[in-house]
Amino acid sequence: MADTTQRSGASSPPADPSGRRLDCLPDRLPFARAASVFAVVLLAGGLFGYDQGVISGALVGIQKAFAVGAVALEIVTSWVTLGALFGSLAGGYVADHFGRKRALFAAAAPLMKSPAAAGLFIIGAAVEAFAPGVPVLVFGRLVAGFGVGVAAVAAPLYAAELAPAAQRGRFVSSYQLAITIGIFVAYLVDEALAGPSGWRAMFGVSAIAGVLLALAVLTALESPRWFAKAGRPDDARRTLVALGATNDADARLAAIQASLRAEHEVPSWRDVFAPRWRTPLIIGLGLAVLQQVTGINAIIYYSDTIFAAAGFTTPAAQTEATTWAIGGVNVLSTFIAIAFIDQVGRRPLLIAGLIGMGLSLMAVGFAFQNSGGASDQNSTLGVVTLVALVVFIISFAFSLGPVTWTVINEIYPGEVRGRAVAVATAVNWGAAFLVSGFFLSVVNAIGQAYTFWMFAAFCAIGLVWVIVGVPETRGRSLEEIEASWGQASARQTLR
Repeated sequence: MADTTQRSGASSPPADPSGRRLDCLPDRLPFARAASVFAVVLLAGGLFGYDQGVISGALVGIQKAFAVGAVALEIVTSWVTLGALFGSLAGGYVADHFGRKRALFAAAAPLMKSPAAAGLFIIGAAVEAFAPGVPVLVFGRLVAGFGVGVAAVAAPLYAAELAPAAQRGRFVSSYQLAITIGIFVAYLVDEALAGPSGWRAMFGVSAIAGVLLALAVLTALESPRWFAKAGRPDDARRTLVALGATNDADARLAAIQASLRAEHEVPSWRDVFAPRWRTPLIIGLGLAVLQQVTGINAIIYYSDTIFAAAGFTTPAAQTEATTWAIGGVNVLSTFIAIAFIDQVGRRPLLIAGLIGMGLSLMAVGFAFQNSGGASDQNSTLGVVTLVALVVFIISFAFSLGPVTWTVINEIYPGEVRGRAVAVATAVNWGAAFLVSGFFLSVVNAIGQAYTFWMFAAFCAIGLVWVIVGVPETRGRSLEEIEASWGQASARQTLR
């Protein structure tokens, strides 16, 4: 996995008088600025999570309202990820050319010129809520998904570029925390609005978060890295001062400019796939795919259906199990990553999480294989499925969930970071589309047991790949990570 190509003209970040390499940001941000970054990231991630989780409780109402079968439900469920795939590609372009803030604002409210105007999130929510039929509902899912995709690129990228090196994992992991909170809120809303027509209100609620995100972005600072890259050093310097670099803003700006010096002024999509960046590209795309093919979105989207098959016979029992065993546990477990990702590192969390995920998925498979058609939630099948999925969610929430987004947003060079993150995010959404779009069909074809064993096999493959090919990036500045790719062995350097 090592890239031995030496980058021509690349410069290391300058050092301060003590000889220490200087990061472009202060060691700590002022409280108000840190809170502003967290607000943007939390709201963007919350919208992402809400759109993921809300469909679980809405499917029953949609099925009854439009009398549709499994294929139509798969389309309604999965096409939000298809919209997100295209939105993430657009988000990379907007983030690189117009700034991280404008990309986020476009996702929240690209047309917001008056209080009555709406944006992608708001439009998508309105179309979903008032859809007269499945085709219009699918269109609304596409629009909402497009907004989710733009935000999914811009928000972690924004957090990575505004976070000090020692806290970058915590900042970017807060995005995954926000996703889990959004999913949990969606489950709570599903439970509160359960009923024949409650699914419309479930979708409409996301418009509120879209407005809040637009307001948060308006008061946030732009990335100083993007200002420097756009040829606006004065704006970059003012932003650095606002972020707490009062006495050494010029030196920190020089650190940014040193990492940008050999870069193209206008990156192209070809630059993303240049041989010198092949190693980080493979790592990012591999993690993006692995996060999805291990089954997380299938479980989140179809959790009610899974629990129904496991013996939770009433809609109330299914929703309650989904809300707390999936949604609540997901939120709480993500705090493990936030607490340890900058202390323990990225690789140990990934390895531990994949082991836990694989074992729990095997247990679910064996439970279904030996269920004997049990139809009681107190049966062995119901108990084992519930416990095993809790273990799966805990393992995912401190590993592949937050660590994937953290690594993807720190391994790419500034030259192509926006577009490279967009490609990785689009691949992530593409994998999510395939998993969520064909989950019910796969279950019908091979059964629940073999479906969960298939996910467990992907966990095993991913575990080997992480051990062999994913480097440690804990404690490294973005400039140091970028410089390391040109050395003889990226993996040994980053470890």
